[in-house]
Amino acid sequence: MTYVFIHGLRQTSSSWDKVIARLPADIQIYRPCLSALVKGTQPAYQNLYNAFENECSCMEMPLCLCGISLGAILALQYTRNHPQKVKSLMLIAPQYKMPRLLLGIQNIMFYIFPQAAFSAMGFSKRDMIALTTSMKKIDFTPFLNEITCPVFIVCGRKDRANQKAAKMLANTIPNARLFFVENAGHEVNIDAPETLADLMKEAWLLPICKNGKTGKSCQR
Repeated sequence: MTYVFIHGLRQTSSSWDKVIARLPADIQIYRPCLSALVKGTQPAYQNLYNAFENECSCMEMPLCLCGISLGAILALQYTRNHPQKVKSLMLIAPQYKMPRLLLGIQNIMFYIFPQAAFSAMGFSKRDMIALTTSMKKIDFTPFLNEITCPVFIVCGRKDRANQKAAKMLANTIPNARLFFVENAGHEVNIDAPETLADLMKEAWLLPICKNGKTGKSCQR
């Protein structure tokens, strides 16, 4: 079994450091660097997904996928395409249908930011804008109720932009549970690594309680 940690758009694989440091050392963990996966190719979402899918094919199955933001979208699509390979999902700050208005606002902000602001992310300014533009048509709505593995949906209490989608996912996906993390914003892995690690240990490394109600909401 492999635990796969997929970072967000404005993050790097090291964004998981403080979370992973609190997990048992004997579990098999893989955390891809998304910018490295598409290095030398056109920075489009489908190219990124294809590269991620190829990486997963080399891992010890089954997979427990944990993705935040862009990483959650990749995890959702992989589960759609390979349901038999995924044991469980943890989706942090997720979206299932891309909010075009928010993407447009985000791209405007990217245009304003200086190039230096992107240097630590691995993607250039141009690549970041191209990638987000290529995601505008993503809509996973039709297959959400086909996901049967345990799904843990996590959202920061201060992350207003993603709470609606998180609730919708929890109410649509069978065997899903929703957790709000207090005092955390969009980047739960950065804002509350200890709380997130505790949740992962309860969800993944302890027996999963099967009598909870679908879509049950909890606070951490």
